[in-house]
Amino acid sequence: MSSTTSPESTDTASTKETLSVGALTALVVGSMVGAGIFTIPSAFGRATGVVGGLIAWVIAGVGMLMLAFVFQTLAQRKPDLDSGIFAYAKKGFGNYIGFLAALAFWASSCVGNTSYFVLIKSTLGEFFPIFGDGNTVPAVFVASIILWIFHFMILQGVKQATGLNTIVTIAKIVPILIFIFVLLFAFKADIFAANFWGGQGYDAESLFTQVRNTMLVTVFVFIGIEGASVYSRFAEKRSDVGLATVLGFLGVLCLLILVTVLPYGIVPRAELGAIRNPSMAGLFESIVGRWGNIFISVGLLISVLGAFLAWTLFAAEVPFMAAKSKLMPNFLNRENSNGVPSTSLWMTNLTVQAFLIATLFSQQAFILALELASSLALIPYLLVAAFALKLALTRETYEQDSRSRNRDLVIGAIATAYSILMLYAGGLEKLLLSALILTPGTILFFMARQEQNRKIFKPWELFIFSVAVIAALSALFALSTGRIVI
Repeated sequence: MSSTTSPESTDTASTKETLSVGALTALVVGSMVGAGIFTIPSAFGRATGVVGGLIAWVIAGVGMLMLAFVFQTLAQRKPDLDSGIFAYAKKGFGNYIGFLAALAFWASSCVGNTSYFVLIKSTLGEFFPIFGDGNTVPAVFVASIILWIFHFMILQGVKQATGLNTIVTIAKIVPILIFIFVLLFAFKADIFAANFWGGQGYDAESLFTQVRNTMLVTVFVFIGIEGASVYSRFAEKRSDVGLATVLGFLGVLCLLILVTVLPYGIVPRAELGAIRNPSMAGLFESIVGRWGNIFISVGLLISVLGAFLAWTLFAAEVPFMAAKSKLMPNFLNRENSNGVPSTSLWMTNLTVQAFLIATLFSQQAFILALELASSLALIPYLLVAAFALKLALTRETYEQDSRSRNRDLVIGAIATAYSILMLYAGGLEKLLLSALILTPGTILFFMARQEQNRKIFKPWELFIFSVAVIAALSALFALSTGRIVI
């Protein structure tokens, strides 16, 4: 089975297995292009018209591009920090904040993987009614089988899994490109014009409300931008991490804008928002016939399974590296004979299994999972951006490079402001639900500190934990009284 490896043995293993910039870029693209892009047409149709959609992508594009630049900059300025999604938070703000960043990212990955399974079964529900909207007993049963097939495949080795991810990434981009190509020819300027400011029946909506309603959706489809950073210990060159992040982001942003904007020239907004998920399949069917639904549905299945593979790799890597950094208990610092963090992988997929069972009791499982995963992911994003801003403000690593400091100061400030704005857009409800996951998860931090015979909290960390406890209790109260409905 698995055994604990020393840092020296892990370093040796890392030098044997490296990932090229192409493989790292595929991890970024593969993790971002998953469930979200196939649901974008109806999600934006329900929320906004053309102008609001474009404004939302400008905000999201600029904000996420700044985050991409942050990951690129930190990979070069702090090359000693592996699995940067939490290591940066620890370095900048202490052990408990670093732990929360790791736990939030891991929980986001688990919730996101659950959403993938719900969408897979919802897609199959179009052809096999027994699966319903992806949250029926047969749907959960079949999803569980797929979950454990992937689990045992990943146990065979990270290198093999990332190689498969590259192939799957290429395969799932093809139907999306065909979808875009067909919509370009079916595009109707008069329908597009009618949807421009919001569409018929939506005249009372303010542009601000329209844009706000789309923001968590834009976050969800960009989650994965940190993919290369998570696997930085496998990079052939440290500079490859930043390059892969920016290349992956720009490519996906172009796809997302086209998939969002072109449908407004096909059907009125009210019809667009009412299309059953995956809405890309339903919209394509309205243009080319039934085969279009089947074609996109197959592409979605490949895409989502590929994204699930990438996110399972990420989710297992973070607790493993957090344990190596003394933020999580030592039992997670284990690899099997194939160099896979096996204990962390078991914890991850058992958690996904629990979330899958929980979807049986959620009326809108996919939407809830999408928004909760986005809210959780924003916590480490905010901390990474704040660390980059802190470096620029304190001039750390910029002693001989004042010109770059000014640029990075602006980038860090925009990325930090964007993350705060997105948390606000998500609403208090999602933050409370996030606390309901993070607060009990702190037991892993307690265990790690006790193993090391160290004091659990510093005074200000105890304050943060107290706030999280209050938020979690508030979430329980709101759930019990029906003020929050899942």
